[in-house]
Amino acid sequence: MSLPNLILAALGGALGSALRVLINALFPADARLTWGLPLGTIVINVAGSLAIGWLMGRLGGLTPDNARWHSLLVAGLCGGFTTFSAFSWQTLALLQKNQPTAALANVLLSVTLCLAATWLGWRLAR
Repeated sequence: MSLPNLILAALGGALGSALRVLINALFPADARLTWGLPLGTIVINVAGSLAIGWLMGRLGGLTPDNARWHSLLVAGLCGGFTTFSAFSWQTLALLQKNQPTAALANVLLSVTLCLAATWLGWRLAR
């Protein structure tokens, strides 16, 4: 990766992180869905997934011609906004490659392992 692309990813990541904070501010911690789910996080994850799908549809695969846009918008903006968008895109890409077993494994492993890692980190901190 070139230094200019790395800088673009950092700038996009900063913007994505700031957007995440702003959107979460619209949904205070006590504003929850009927089932007790955090609405701000759900909105962010869905919006990030929509954004990365649209961007990848417009930009296509990574090429020398669009590397800067990928760095700024895909890795940076979407990555800073939510890594769930990358997870969603990678799962869809597996489905598009006619690899439903790999896509299901990605979903099950990611959710299970990340939830377990979050719990473990929480336990280690206590």
